[in-house]
Amino acid sequence: MKTVILAGGYGTRISEESVLRPKPMIEIGEKPILWHIMKEYSYYGYHEFIICAGYKQHRIKEWFANYFLHNSNITFDFSSGKNDVIIHDQYCEPWKVSVIDTGLDTTTGGRVKKIQKYIGDEPFMLTYGDGVCDVNINDIVEYHKKNGKIGTLTSVRYTQSKGVMNIGEDGMVEAFREKSDRDSSRINGGYMVLEPEVFQYIDPEAPFEGPCLQTLIQMGQLDAFNYDGFWQCMDTKREKDYLEKLIAEKKAPWMKWDK
Repeated sequence: MKTVILAGGYGTRISEESVLRPKPMIEIGEKPILWHIMKEYSYYGYHEFIICAGYKQHRIKEWFANYFLHNSNITFDFSSGKNDVIIHDQYCEPWKVSVIDTGLDTTTGGRVKKIQKYIGDEPFMLTYGDGVCDVNINDIVEYHKKNGKIGTLTSVRYTQSKGVMNIGEDGMVEAFREKSDRDSSRINGGYMVLEPEVFQYIDPEAPFEGPCLQTLIQMGQLDAFNYDGFWQCMDTKREKDYLEKLIAEKKAPWMKWDK
């Protein structure tokens, strides 16, 4: 099953980093967050990826073009007047990566629609190029197959970052308290599994999360895999620093391949 990763946006909320590169290429632990997401899928046996590129898409292509070189031991032999390259050892994952330029200002719906021909008539996975999670991806796939819907998304808790107030029906403040898990809202965390029929409901001029998913909801064809484990997006510098800290302390839950 192919994995599609949305990686074409501007990343304006983390512009201090994305001014130089696409947000999925921003590094945490000396590797782009895109690499971390791909490693998650690869850990569960999914090695074929389609990257929906856009803003500064050449940076993604150049990175993968050099990936084999940077992960190999190589001899460059100029002694015979030729330019011989001898590869001794390589440490690359068994990946097949298609980087598709889906346009600069294209909506997420348009980006997914543009890679339809690379999917064919088969189920596929779709996620965002700026978030990591320690969910068992095989569990999502099995859940999707069992329920037989057109789409399944992973529902995660978006943690409340501030303290909260309890307010009575009369509008009076009853208490201040620290945040807790019950204050968190469930959001679409990505890590979706989709049937090829989804393409007929995509409006290329609208976000994928808009008319397409709304139509599936009305049809009773969108399921949610509720997950309460680790999930974290990287929308801001603060969130990037948090992910960096987890890696530095060897407490990154999503890096199962490194345990």
